[in-house]
Amino acid sequence: MIVAFSVSPSGPAPDAGRPAEAADSPSSAPSDSVHEAVAAAVRIVRESGLPNRTSSMFTEIEGEWDEVMDVVKRATEAVGRYGSRVSLVLKADIRPGHTGELTGKVERLERAIAGQGAEPAGG
Repeated sequence: MIVAFSVSPSGPAPDAGRPAEAADSPSSAPSDSVHEAVAAAVRIVRESGLPNRTSSMFTEIEGEWDEVMDVVKRATEAVGRYGSRVSLVLKADIRPGHTGELTGKVERLERAIAGQGAEPAGG
C-alpha cells in the first residue's frame, strides 16, 4: 500500500518549561512556518527504512498496512509536540500483492506521456 499524508501542528505548543517572561518576547511569537514540525515527521518516515518520498505538500510511504500506519502514528505524535492539536490528511492506495508502486506508478505515467504523440490503436 502507498500512503500519502500531510501532518501539521496548530494551536500553542505545550509549555516546554520556558520562563514566563520569555513567552512575552517578540522572538517567541508564533510563526506561520511549520517546517520544524514537518522535519520531525519526515525524519521518522526516513528512519523507518520503508520506501518514501517527500514533496512540498505530502510525504508518501510504501509498505504493509501495519508498518505504514505505525510510521504515520509516530510521525503524528512527533508533530504533536509542536502544538496543542494536530491536523492529519491521509490518502491510501491499497492494492494487495503489489510492491514497488511508489516509483512504478510514476514510471508508467512517464511512459504514457512520452507516447502521447502516438496514434491510438485502431485509429
